[in-house]
Amino acid sequence: MPQVVLGVDGGNTKTDYLLFDLAGNFIDGIRLGTCSHEGLPDGFDGAYRVMKENINQLLKRNNLKISDVHSAAFGLAGVDMPSQKKRLEGIIAKIGFKHFVVNNDGFLGIKATSPTGVGVCSINGTGTVTVGLDETGKMQQVGGVGYLSGDEAGGAYLTRRVFQGVYDELFRVGSPTSLTKAVFSLLSITDKDDYLPILIEKINSRQIDRTEIIKLLFAHGNSGDVVAQEILRQAGISMGRSVAGCIGNLHFEKAVPVVLAGSVWANATCPVMYEAFSEFVEANTNVPVQYHILTAPPVCGAILWALEIAHQKVPSPELKTKVLAQVENYQKSCR
Repeated sequence: MPQVVLGVDGGNTKTDYLLFDLAGNFIDGIRLGTCSHEGLPDGFDGAYRVMKENINQLLKRNNLKISDVHSAAFGLAGVDMPSQKKRLEGIIAKIGFKHFVVNNDGFLGIKATSPTGVGVCSINGTGTVTVGLDETGKMQQVGGVGYLSGDEAGGAYLTRRVFQGVYDELFRVGSPTSLTKAVFSLLSITDKDDYLPILIEKINSRQIDRTEIIKLLFAHGNSGDVVAQEILRQAGISMGRSVAGCIGNLHFEKAVPVVLAGSVWANATCPVMYEAFSEFVEANTNVPVQYHILTAPPVCGAILWALEIAHQKVPSPELKTKVLAQVENYQKSCR
């Protein structure tokens, strides 16, 4: 049986498992629930149980065994500390893999998008994290654990800052903001004394749609609202600190590809956040920076990484294009 490669993108809600042959041809794939130790009730034991079961299911239906997998790449949520990485590497080895990499799923953005297979990925979704891989193979993660590491830019943070900006205007001598009227309308509030009780009730009952709040933030930033623009500017600087710090802790002799990923970056309709971000990065790095928006499915990065291990070189642009087209077709079948 010809050998194959396996790519896994394991998030907090879903996991993609894809099989390709060594020439970059799609064989099969499945999308199942989370395999993250942080999202399963039995933690790391659950990660082992779920990944082993799901991988064996995929292999069995293709008449394959673990020994047929030449190499594998796992991008997993919750790989934020060296101890977590070591534990998950042990789990992958226990399943039976010999040639593999296990890293935070943020690294998949680099492999999926960077022309050189190295660089930095800034993820801004519900939360934020920055990861980097340099020309020597050294890896660096900045943030990803919350306020302790200055993760002050993700969707959850931006939503809080909008609510705080409104509260500041109402009760803390804050600057006037058009966000107040917009939030009142969105949450059906008419009296300022009802603002906090209604807001707390909606938060506790999970009735807050972060996407709608962030859309308001970008829209009012575009209309010139000073409070909205300052929230976005500070978020951009926060992400810029992480990216510049990540670059500074790695070694790059050539221009650094910086990949922007996550729902907030993808839907950033107001330029204030990006402008503050890029200005900070460029003012605090000593190498040129090239920005790329992640448009490829992250699991594409896992397949390309597994192929890189198998062939011991970064996949050619032609092979990347071939893999991307097949991964995108797979993703359409999952919708």
